[in-house]
Amino acid sequence: MKNQSVSKLVFFLLVIFSWMSHPAEVKAQETVQKEVDEMPVPPGGMEGFTKYMIENLNYPTSAKEAKIEGMVMVTFVVKSDGSVDAVEILRGIGGGCDEEAVRVVKNSGKWTPGKKEGKAVAAQMTLPVQFKL
Repeated sequence: MKNQSVSKLVFFLLVIFSWMSHPAEVKAQETVQKEVDEMPVPPGGMEGFTKYMIENLNYPTSAKEAKIEGMVMVTFVVKSDGSVDAVEILRGIGGGCDEEAVRVVKNSGKWTPGKKEGKAVAAQMTLPVQFKL
């Protein structure tokens, strides 16, 4: 009888400690808008973003060697705080170009968020990234 009580206590403590070691992450999920009144704007506007892309986009060596060229279509969310999230490839060309396009978009800094009815909202964006030798 005493062994059962000890076993139950140990089991209970294990459950409590495992629950405490993995605290539930409570985040309000933003609704991503497909249509907004004002589109998100990258840091420095489109001119600044073009300059950023020229200065930071590296043509992967493997893509150069394989003579891979083309357009990588990247989709991502600009959250209501301007941060870039959920960067994914819609259409890739391989050779490391897809990963490079994702890297550059992820590191593009805080955007001015899109607006709907005057309020900042999370907005879905699609961006073509050109790789040309």
